[in-house]
Amino acid sequence: IGRKTVADYLGRAQAAGLGDWKAIEVLSEEGIESKLFAPLSPSPSVPSKPLPDYAKVHEELRNSHVTLTLLWQEHKEQNPQGHGYTQFAHYYGEYKKKLGLVMRQEHKAGEKVFVDYCDGLSIIDPDTGEIIPTQLFVAVWGASNYTYAEASRSQDLACWTMSHVRAFEYFSRVPAILVPDNLKSGVNKPCRYEPDLNPTYYDMARHYGVAVIPARPRHPRDKAKAEAGVLVAQRWILAVLRHRRFFSMAELNLAIRELLEKLNAKPLKKINKSRKEMFDQFDFPTARTLPERPWEYADWILAKFNIDYHIEADKNFYSAPCRLAGERLEARLTQAVVEIFYKGSRVRSHARSFEKYKYLTHPDDMPESHRSYAQWTPSRIIEWAGKMGPSAAELVQKIIESKDHPEQGYRSALGIIRLERSFGKDRIEAACRRALAFKSHSYKGVRNILAAGADRQALPLRPGALKEPQLPFHENIRGSAYYHEEGNA
Repeated sequence: IGRKTVADYLGRAQAAGLGDWKAIEVLSEEGIESKLFAPLSPSPSVPSKPLPDYAKVHEELRNSHVTLTLLWQEHKEQNPQGHGYTQFAHYYGEYKKKLGLVMRQEHKAGEKVFVDYCDGLSIIDPDTGEIIPTQLFVAVWGASNYTYAEASRSQDLACWTMSHVRAFEYFSRVPAILVPDNLKSGVNKPCRYEPDLNPTYYDMARHYGVAVIPARPRHPRDKAKAEAGVLVAQRWILAVLRHRRFFSMAELNLAIRELLEKLNAKPLKKINKSRKEMFDQFDFPTARTLPERPWEYADWILAKFNIDYHIEADKNFYSAPCRLAGERLEARLTQAVVEIFYKGSRVRSHARSFEKYKYLTHPDDMPESHRSYAQWTPSRIIEWAGKMGPSAAELVQKIIESKDHPEQGYRSALGIIRLERSFGKDRIEAACRRALAFKSHSYKGVRNILAAGADRQALPLRPGALKEPQLPFHENIRGSAYYHEEGNA
């Protein structure tokens, strides 16, 4: 240490009354530093400038389109002797440092809701005593921290989307943006720039007019609100209920709702306002209203339009206009309806059937002339199958004849014919011969025979084909003719 530095320290110690070691020995490092380097008191000749209420400034910044510059201008108009913008912003920055990490984040009113999951409590099956784990869904508003939580059986697509619907109903408002994690039920393929959303989740968001902006992979700060909300829910809901036993999901969610109301009514220490009060002040007035009807859960699938002008959806077949032959279509499946879309436009809807392998055909999709499929006739398909052998032709003919409309058998027939690419003509013919013997008139029957290699096994002889063995002559063997002679019956 330099000589001047030592002299400076000795002078400061003398001025602070620390002239002997006994006075210094009892002090901590911070205590010594505070005495040696005491802050300078402001000069009485310089009048202090008025400072705004920075807590109020922090609240105002949550309103849409409100900036720090605007708030400084309003303060300057009321206090012409106030600080310039640089000092105004500096003191606001100092104020923000005193707040918690979550409160320092800037969130506009009515803009974002953050959603996430955590492990929930368990319920007991009253019939079997089985312990069933649950998941806790949590949704948190960015500006107010207003929270929604509910238990669900899993994180699957149905639970995930319907929890959003119930959260919106609880809020009575819809945000502009949803910020989920990269959960598989919400995001098919995570990507920092263009995440691929699950079609059902996207359909739900589109119904409510909400943009979905998932958190970036491996960036937990993007969803810090959700993680903080999960932590609060764990402490104030799950921890409180940890000793209680629940025998149904409804019973568990009723208990969660009671504690949720208390959580949202509890004042926040830093601002002395509850989440509900903050929500009513900021988010509720600026967020969007709910649509007239809630979203209905639906599954989306991609389907190819086959030559029988039907698509397959949930093991059933639904028709679409013939002009879309060979096109890729989308199908939306609700509990009551199957809707078929082409390039975003709905082209057909059917009442949903829960019977398996049933054809539902709209008359407009199957004109009598079948102009679109004039080249596809039963005789042509049977002739095509006959190139592999007579058994293949016979099986295809039986499949087509078993349908109400010949076109409904085209799909199975073409499937059998296309198996030639993998197995060759001889094996297809042998498999068809075996399928006929066992009356398995279907594409799946032929495919299973080929997969098991059963086409290489010998067929059992048909009844009547087995010849009776010739018995050797013996005087004790009477034979069948003996019993037909008169007097011996």
